[in-house]
Amino acid sequence: MRLGLDFGGTKIEGVVLAPDGAERARARVPTPRHDYAGCLAAIDGLMRRLEDEAGEAIERVGIGVPGAVDRDSGVVYGGNSTWLHGKPLQQDLASALGRPVKIANDANCFALSEAVDGAGVGAQVVFGVILGSGVGGGVVVRGQLVEGVNAIGGEWGHIPLPTPLADERPGPLCSCGVPGHTEAWLSGRSLAADYARRTGIDPEDAPPAQEVVARAASGEAAAEETILRFEDRLGRSLALIVNVLDPDVIVLGGGLSNVERLYETVPGKIAAHVFGPRFHTRLVRNRHGDSSGVRGAAWL
Repeated sequence: MRLGLDFGGTKIEGVVLAPDGAERARARVPTPRHDYAGCLAAIDGLMRRLEDEAGEAIERVGIGVPGAVDRDSGVVYGGNSTWLHGKPLQQDLASALGRPVKIANDANCFALSEAVDGAGVGAQVVFGVILGSGVGGGVVVRGQLVEGVNAIGGEWGHIPLPTPLADERPGPLCSCGVPGHTEAWLSGRSLAADYARRTGIDPEDAPPAQEVVARAASGEAAAEETILRFEDRLGRSLALIVNVLDPDVIVLGGGLSNVERLYETVPGKIAAHVFGPRFHTRLVRNRHGDSSGVRGAAWL
């Protein structure tokens, strides 16, 4: 039995998977914010509860966390759960739970979930994409997560927007403080900010990304122009990934993965920037939705 944990800023979710991937138990608890010891205790209590519900011993534990993870020490850095920064979470959890623990970035867990038994099942190379409050990604090759020697495999949110247009230079500030990164253009917040720039409204008054999408669908010209720019930028950015990685499939996750038109409009925009005459990479929506991260943690 495997336990997957998805560590979020407000909740910690756990799911127990049988060897065949069948879900045996699921629960969530509030995250003890800014309380590292409290988080360890909450996870321990969650595991015991799920073990009782599943009726069988949990042998292995995986956890997905926001931010990056040092592959040698298991120390977490970056991400918005600042009370985890610099902490040997993997080691401390293994000690608290009394069983082996693996840890990875939450976007990597999403990619692994979709590659093992999700929308990318059977593919040799899967690139998992998160388009949410931030932009993340993960690479899975033949069922194995590829984190890289620097543990930053798949971090396409922090590459510059490819082939920037004149009005895209130097670009808005990314969450990491560098202007013009992909995350500064393709997150939900970035889409809303682009709409604010287009309409001249105060960024604080910008509607959320999903409302901009709805306005475009209802025929509002400014919203439609914003979505068209977003699609073009997404196409350019994913074309760079295809030119480097050449994945069989790109799986979209995060809130913007629910924008149906992306699966019709973006493949052609990717193809326009891909080297050579062939473009057979599939762009698909995730299969497991909000459950992908926690399932991927279990598959670690």
